[in-house]
Amino acid sequence: MKKYSLLIFLALACLNSFGQIAMPVIDTTQKVEPNRKNSPAQQKKPYVILISADGFRWDYADKYHADNLIRLRKTGVAATSMLPSYPSVTFPNHYAMVTGLYPSHSGLVNNTFYDRDRKDFYSMGNKKKVADGTWYGGSPLWVLAEKQQMLSASFYWVASESAIEGIRPTYSYIYNEKIAIHDRIAAVVDWLKLPEAERPHLITFYFPQVDHAGHLFTPESPEVAHEVHFVDSAVNELTRAVKTTGLDVNFVFVSDHGMTKVDTKEQIKIPAAIDTSKFTISGDGILVELYAKDKTSIQSTYEELKKEAKDYQVYLKTNVPARLHYGAADDWHNRIGDILLIPAWPKVFNLSNRKTINPGWHGYDPTLVKDMHATFYAWGPAFKKGLTIPAFQNVDVFNMVSSILGLKINPDDKVDGTKKLADEILLKKR
Repeated sequence: MKKYSLLIFLALACLNSFGQIAMPVIDTTQKVEPNRKNSPAQQKKPYVILISADGFRWDYADKYHADNLIRLRKTGVAATSMLPSYPSVTFPNHYAMVTGLYPSHSGLVNNTFYDRDRKDFYSMGNKKKVADGTWYGGSPLWVLAEKQQMLSASFYWVASESAIEGIRPTYSYIYNEKIAIHDRIAAVVDWLKLPEAERPHLITFYFPQVDHAGHLFTPESPEVAHEVHFVDSAVNELTRAVKTTGLDVNFVFVSDHGMTKVDTKEQIKIPAAIDTSKFTISGDGILVELYAKDKTSIQSTYEELKKEAKDYQVYLKTNVPARLHYGAADDWHNRIGDILLIPAWPKVFNLSNRKTINPGWHGYDPTLVKDMHATFYAWGPAFKKGLTIPAFQNVDVFNMVSSILGLKINPDDKVDGTKKLADEILLKKR
């Protein structure tokens, strides 16, 4: 068969009987792990709903008058901001909050990255990779809970589709954006109305809308304001719906990172010193990593890059600033590049020479760029009332939620999160 005939055949094969292009089937069904029950002791424990609004910058609630969130945070705790881990992007930071591990320690070092040992790329856009639990280090909160006979549920969260240590949440959904918000809220209420032995005590819940708008239209746009109001309204609806269950539930509202407007006119192109025959390249935009195919090429390439660098910093893995927790000493899974290129805000790389790039980005060093800071609010019976706290590292969220639920963290497990946040914002147990 000639090449063009084969292409026509394949195209026709994608048409259904009505002459429409066949689209991939989106799985919107609930996944339930069978034969799990809360132990009698765990049935008496509190309830936590951990909510993330992706890209909900630290100042958005006030900037765009998110009245419901402002009202709710006044009944509990609000941080002036929350510091994401580096790089300040979605997958590493959602996972940092539920494992208490910096990205370099969990192994989820970026949204897309190269693994030297596997000789393979992980990508947030690859469903098969995302669902493969062997990519993830640490024990997420739902794994910790399930190991201790406490049921968990996830209406989306990074890695919740994966069997990590062979364990998924008891109730979960594969990520999709087809399920209406009212149906998602109804599912949470249904979970909380289950008999005590079957009722999840930890629920994760995720909103993508604000991040999408921020990338496409920048943080100052009416589109972002619209999505902030959507999230604000949905959180209000969720809290009211949960109240009908009669359960006194704790809510934690977080974001993974902030958002900033970048320079789309003067983009950084691929540096001349990079020889793609000598390096595997991962990343774009706000972090480029070079993985040497031949280690003897590292030093000379580094020196050449340092000479031509403009609007970006060049680091060897061995001299990355310690505050980033992203250097050789922190590379527990051998996934950080030998050479790192980090642009100075508001510059971005465009290595693929795309004609246009999004005007909104995140990923910069949060200690240098305040726009990267995230949001943290919490309210419910476990929390102090009317408290405002200074910025803190997001890995402490793991320890705080564990403390509310009474989950034991194995002392042999290395965790970067501390008890400082829990000690500061939780009421003392009687």
